[in-house]
Amino acid sequence: MARPEQVLLLEPQHELKFRGPFSDVVTKNLKLANPTDRNVGFKVKTTAPRRYCVRPNSGIIVAGTSINVSVMLQPFDYDPNEKSKHKFMVQSLLAPPDTTDMDGVWKEAKPEELMDSKLRCVFEMPVENEKSHDIETKMMTSSLLKSDSSTLPPKLLSGTLDDGEVKKVMEECKRLQTEAQRLREENKQIREDDGQRMRKSNMMSSHHTSVGMKKEEGLSARSMALIVLFFIVGVVVGKLVL
Repeated sequence: MARPEQVLLLEPQHELKFRGPFSDVVTKNLKLANPTDRNVGFKVKTTAPRRYCVRPNSGIIVAGTSINVSVMLQPFDYDPNEKSKHKFMVQSLLAPPDTTDMDGVWKEAKPEELMDSKLRCVFEMPVENEKSHDIETKMMTSSLLKSDSSTLPPKLLSGTLDDGEVKKVMEECKRLQTEAQRLREENKQIREDDGQRMRKSNMMSSHHTSVGMKKEEGLSARSMALIVLFFIVGVVVGKLVL
């Protein structure tokens, strides 16, 4: 007898893509949605259990809700010539009403009651320029977290971001980079303008000093001429009196 079709909606549907470098844990989120009006039990299995950590790896998805399963790939020496053969299977079954313990249900379940979906694992290594961009983005994100963690959303603080939120963070980092570059250019222009104003001010100050000195010299010359003139007049008057 053929197995029933999977009632859970998986995102992604067919592949789990893990992006390197693989020197640290790489996490991929698997969303499981239950669109039915029944609670659904699930289990997540893999062909390489020592290479992955899955949280949660089993449970119950309430009718009309969804959960995120974190699939964590452990660090390893990546070989681009080695093709990944790792696979995951999401197994599910309809849970009896008011059931909280699924262990007994799984043990007693008949094969024709089980539903499953399979996903293959894909490893990707980013190119060099993407590497440097990712490192810079992580550094900026870390700086933002340290500088003002109170204003960031709880999901960003916990580190569990979905693809949409990661995109938003990267766009915000790009915006901050552009703003920083603009501020640097404005600061440079202000310094240049200040330098030009100081040079003009120094030139004007020098000009005024020179003019003042010339005026003082002119005044001194006129004063001396008047003194000499008074002396000559005094001499002439004295002779006339005698």
